[in-house]
Amino acid sequence: MSLESINPATGELIERFSEQSAAEAAAAAARAHEAFAAWSRSGITRRGSLLRKAASILHAEKNSLARMMSEEMGKPILQALAEVEKCALVCSYYAENGESMLAPERIAADGADSYIRFDPLGVILAVMPWNFPFWQVFRFAAPALMAGNVCLLKHAANVQLCAAGIEEVFRSAGFPEHVFTVLRIASAQVGALIGHPLVRAVTLTGSDRAGREVAAAAGRHLKKVVLELGGSDPFIVLDDAPLSKCVGAAVSARMVNNGQSCIAAKRFIVTRGVYDRFEKAFVAAVGALRTGSPLDESNDLGPLAREDLLEELERQVRESVRLGARVLCGGGRPGKKPGNYFQPTVLAGVTPGMPAYGEELFGPVAALIAAVDAEDALRIANDTAFGLGAAIWSADRDGAEKLAARVEAGSVFINGMVKSDPRLPFGGVKMSGFGRELSSYGIKEFVNIKTVVIN
Repeated sequence: MSLESINPATGELIERFSEQSAAEAAAAAARAHEAFAAWSRSGITRRGSLLRKAASILHAEKNSLARMMSEEMGKPILQALAEVEKCALVCSYYAENGESMLAPERIAADGADSYIRFDPLGVILAVMPWNFPFWQVFRFAAPALMAGNVCLLKHAANVQLCAAGIEEVFRSAGFPEHVFTVLRIASAQVGALIGHPLVRAVTLTGSDRAGREVAAAAGRHLKKVVLELGGSDPFIVLDDAPLSKCVGAAVSARMVNNGQSCIAAKRFIVTRGVYDRFEKAFVAAVGALRTGSPLDESNDLGPLAREDLLEELERQVRESVRLGARVLCGGGRPGKKPGNYFQPTVLAGVTPGMPAYGEELFGPVAALIAAVDAEDALRIANDTAFGLGAAIWSADRDGAEKLAARVEAGSVFINGMVKSDPRLPFGGVKMSGFGRELSSYGIKEFVNIKTVVIN
C-alpha cells in the first residue's frame, strides 16, 4: 500500500510514499525507546538549545515550508507563513520557559523534606491531522521534547511531505536520531501501536470518531491519552456588541484555513436587537471574499484539502436547506472550476435538527442563528455536543465575563476570535476531548508527577 500526496487545487499527484508495516512501526518504537535513555538524561539546557535551533531553522526556511503546506493541503500562502512562524514561537517559548515549568516544587508535609519532580514518560505517540500540518505537531512536540520525552508521529495520510519537512527540521537542528520519528502507517495500525509496551502515552488531534477509537485503545492498555477533537464553536453577538470590529472578526474566525479549523467560529448566535444589521454586514463581507489558488496572496480562500471533505460539506448544506435553512450567499462549488473549491457561504434560519446546527461544518460555511437575548444565546451556545472554544461580543465586560463562566467550552474569548497561544492552555470539554496542550499545563500532561518524601 502507499500514501498519496495530492494537490487539492489541481487534483494532481505530488508524490507517493510507501506505507510501513506493523513490524517496521514496532521496530521504530523500540529504537525510540533506546534513544529515550540518553535523551531523558541530556539535560534541560541542551534540550532548550536544540529547540532554539529548530526555531531558527523554521524562520530561515519558512517560505519553502509554507509553500509545501499550500500545495499539499490548500492553505492560503499567507496563513501558511504565519503557521510556520507560530511553530518557531512555540519552540522558543518552551526553550525559554521549560526549565522553570519543570522545576521541582517543594511542599511542606510530614517528612523532613518533600517535593514534586516532573520526569519524562518515554515514547509518546502523536496522531495528527492535516488541517494545521505543522502547528499541531509542533505544539505537541516542543513541550514533549523539552520535558525529555521522545516522539513518534503518525501524520495524516495526505500531508506526508509536511511530515517529512517537520522531521528534517528536527534533524537539521541536531536532535539525536530516533528522538523524533515519522511513521508512515495506516490508521488501522494505530491501535496496535498504542498497545506496544514501549509506547507510554498517546495524543490525538482529530475527529470525535477517531478520538473514541484512540481513547478505547489507550483505555484497554491503561495508557495516558490527550484528545483535542472537533468543535462547533459559538460566536455570540449581543445587542451592545461593537459591530465595526465584530463583523470583520467574525469573517476571519469562520474562514481561517478555508474554514477547516476545529476552533473556527461555526455558529453565529446573534440577539434580535442587532441581528438584521449583523446579517447584512456579515453577508456582504463573506460574499466579497476571493477564492482561488492558495499560492496567490490576493486570494482569501483556497480549496478544501480532499474531495471527500468537499462532498461531505455539500451534503450538510444541501440537507440543511432541505430542512428550511436559507442560503444568503454561496451555497456550493464555484461552477466547473477544477479543484476542491467551495464558495464562502452563509446560511440563515438555522434551527435544531439541521446539520448546520448540530454537526461540525468543516469548510467555509457559516450558520446564522437568531436569539432572543443573552440568556437565549447562552442556551443555544451550550446546545451542542462539542465544547472547544467560544467567543462573546459585548460592550459590557462584567456581563460578558459572567456569561463566559457559564459557557461549556475550554476557551472563551471576549471581543476577540478564538485562537491558540503557547502561553495559554488549550483543549476542550464534552465531545471536544480532554487534557490540555500548551502553557505549563501542556508540558505536564506527559510527565510522571512524582512525589519524593525525605524523613
